[in-house]
Amino acid sequence: MNSRVQNHVTGRLSLRPPQAESLAKLARALDAAPALLGHEQDVAAILATLKTVLPGLKDFDREFPSLCFALATGVGKTRLMGAFIAYLHLAHGINNFFVLAPNLTIYNKLITDFTPNTSKYVFKGIAEFAHQAPLIITGDNYDQSGAVVQDQPAGFVHDVRINIFNISKINAEMRGGKEPRIKRIKEVLGDSYFNHLANLPDLVLLMDESHRYRASAGVRSINELKPLFGLEVTATPFVESPRGPVPFKNVVMDYPLAQAMEDGFVKEPAAVTQRNFNAKEHTPEEIEIIKLKDGVRLHETTKVELQTYARKNGVKEVKPFMLVIARDTTHAGRLLTLLESKAFCEGRYQGKVIQVDSSRIGVQEEEMITRLLAVENVDELTEIVIHVNMLKEGWDVTNLYTIVPLRAANARTLIEQSIGRGLRLPYGRRTGVAEVDRLNIVAHDRFQEIIDEANRGDSPIRLKQMILEASDDDDKKVSTQVNSNAMTLLGDAPAIIDTGTSPAPAPAFATPHERQAAHMVMEVIATYEVRCDLVPTSQALRNPEVQSAILAEVTERLKPAQGTQVELLSDTLAFDLPAVVAKATEILIQQTIDIPRITVLPIGEVRTGFHPFKLDVSQLHLQPGESTILIQNLRTNEQDTLASEIDSKEKRPEDYIILELLNFDDIDYPAHSDLLYELCGQVVQHLRSYLSEDETIRVLAQHRRLIARNIHAQMMAHFWKEATGHAVKISRGYTELKPCNYTATPTTHHFRTTVTEPERIRQMLFGGFARCLYPLQKFDSDTERRFAIILERDALKWFRPAKGQFQIYYKLNSEQPEYIPDFVAETQTVILMVETKAQTDIDTPEVQAKADAAALWCKHASDYAATVGGKPWKYLLLPHDEIVESRRLADFLRFEVKNREESPWQI
Repeated sequence: MNSRVQNHVTGRLSLRPPQAESLAKLARALDAAPALLGHEQDVAAILATLKTVLPGLKDFDREFPSLCFALATGVGKTRLMGAFIAYLHLAHGINNFFVLAPNLTIYNKLITDFTPNTSKYVFKGIAEFAHQAPLIITGDNYDQSGAVVQDQPAGFVHDVRINIFNISKINAEMRGGKEPRIKRIKEVLGDSYFNHLANLPDLVLLMDESHRYRASAGVRSINELKPLFGLEVTATPFVESPRGPVPFKNVVMDYPLAQAMEDGFVKEPAAVTQRNFNAKEHTPEEIEIIKLKDGVRLHETTKVELQTYARKNGVKEVKPFMLVIARDTTHAGRLLTLLESKAFCEGRYQGKVIQVDSSRIGVQEEEMITRLLAVENVDELTEIVIHVNMLKEGWDVTNLYTIVPLRAANARTLIEQSIGRGLRLPYGRRTGVAEVDRLNIVAHDRFQEIIDEANRGDSPIRLKQMILEASDDDDKKVSTQVNSNAMTLLGDAPAIIDTGTSPAPAPAFATPHERQAAHMVMEVIATYEVRCDLVPTSQALRNPEVQSAILAEVTERLKPAQGTQVELLSDTLAFDLPAVVAKATEILIQQTIDIPRITVLPIGEVRTGFHPFKLDVSQLHLQPGESTILIQNLRTNEQDTLASEIDSKEKRPEDYIILELLNFDDIDYPAHSDLLYELCGQVVQHLRSYLSEDETIRVLAQHRRLIARNIHAQMMAHFWKEATGHAVKISRGYTELKPCNYTATPTTHHFRTTVTEPERIRQMLFGGFARCLYPLQKFDSDTERRFAIILERDALKWFRPAKGQFQIYYKLNSEQPEYIPDFVAETQTVILMVETKAQTDIDTPEVQAKADAAALWCKHASDYAATVGGKPWKYLLLPHDEIVESRRLADFLRFEVKNREESPWQI
């Protein structure tokens, strides 16, 4: 039951692998030590038990059991707390939670993220909380909201109560030996709210960024709440001491920044300087101006790259901003005046800069906070944020791309500041576009120090593991090729050693000569795939004339070549060759599903072009550079440059961009030259509106590739293609099943065995199948494994196709990737192509584009099947939460995706 809830929460909240692994470890801890769920606890005994299942655990560090989950900044600690609460409530009936925040910023952020209908709502996808959301009780309203739930039975008003308090405020209230306000008696409650919480039978404590307040007076007071247990989340699992950092002893999940960077969950930080920059040749004031101007160059370049990526991929547009770290409030004020003045970039940033520090009070402070909170909004004007020391943990923005540190600090501090500010990704994952995935730290005067610090073994960018788990043989991976059952039965592939699930199938032919003949049969049958007129389906291989032709060809191939021993022929033919041909053919027919090869061809003339349009240049504010900027990735040490040199002089300014646009395959200069010059002319006119003629030419020369990519991305939205007509060609009536290549642990698991660690399922191979066309399969999620159980029960045969089996291609903006379905299954009446997807992903553009391409393929396959007596095809797109073993395969037919648009370019 609990594993089902765990899988349910993991899927509904779309947890990333490190989040899913953390939830699995909590579930494992509760299964191993159920005493955690009651107040009669032997803390020492619980610790001893958990040490056996959580190898990194050494001590609880507290008077009550407490486990720490150390996840790098940007991986999603708040979402993980939401997953903990959802799991504990749904699996164990826990209703009361106390969440501690380290400061006011995180306190306000947590209240927002736990409030329904907000952009980052942590329970989005949990249906049980959609009907009855948890009651949020805060440090500001507990004396009203707390009274509402006092003495109310479960199921009334709100089953789940989440208390969110700011520990820094509790600490402040305790100065001078006073009792915190939460401990003072309230008439409406008849007691203190603190005592009310301490008397609850199921209070669980969650501590966000717990390294900030581990030893504070407030936390010592919190011990008196007597929670069942505590769950800590932090990116920094240690506290500072005069002797250096002291690591936590209760860390059970360690996912450090270096691993998050390698796995692609955060941006890549990079140090930036000018090539051959010598700080000794400049005054501190000059260095400051150079860094600011180069920061703006990077910022404007990144802005265009983000806009191009959004247009090209059909995703939301991201507005980047630049963070300037000032020395003090006076320095910050001077920077604000400079950056908004006419002397800096012609006053382009007037009204687009905010100063964030303690000097703002009253109306100015309110305006500052409002603009700061809205900095991710693409319509908000702010492009530069100046701050001194107010932006700490909890400022979770995803659109910070450039940092200009102007305050004296050592290299390690600069790296750590950057890690804490700007590594979150706007799209939740890496895009593959370096500029969209990178955080730039402009550090001309400290460049080499930062590079050296980043390459130290104990740098957060290098340190991948702080806790060594016990070794496990299951963690060793091997590369495995799994051939179809047909190939194995015919002796064309070695039998898979399927340990512990089912015996390996024996070859259908006993002698080497029979297996040689069967191999020849398969070679000959392969030549019939392309003869649709004679063999429109694999069933047609049974026809007597086809069997006779195959037998004749096999007999001819088995004849000894000239000069070989004649005895070999007599030995080879000392068995019933026609029987071998018939048997091998029958094995192939029974162990396959007919997959036709479908091609859509244009008939007559094919014409392409672009409709005229007005170019959007609103985000194009590129700056000319005096020097080449050098950008070095702190993790990989790869270098990139932003050039300043003009390597060639063109006759017309537009030609700088035209020459780059001609590198795109879909642009034909003779056919499109008028439009190209019109669009490039709009760019030149825009640049001249804020640059001199010389500066315009330098921007065109330095940024021509970037400008060309941006123009091309906009052009693709106006692309058209016409043909006189289209013809669907079936080049093969069936295709041989391709081998599957997997990297996985060597141990094979039975497909019906419950997976206790769903986050590891991609490393596992499963066997024990009776109706699968392969002896082993690999699944990407536990949802897929459960669907395989349904197929084993209700389908005649099924399999998970390998890359290239169908050759279906879908249109995703300007690209046409291959689509590989999750499953293919044949029943008595129909063949199903099936995709399982998280409910939250069903309506995404990519999933819908795949569905359109697959549904169109199924229509063409069905049309062909109708002409040759085959079964129709249907495409099913299944939400993961609908896949339960109590359903029949036929119940999923309601999720069929019908062909909506016959676009020939999708196949």
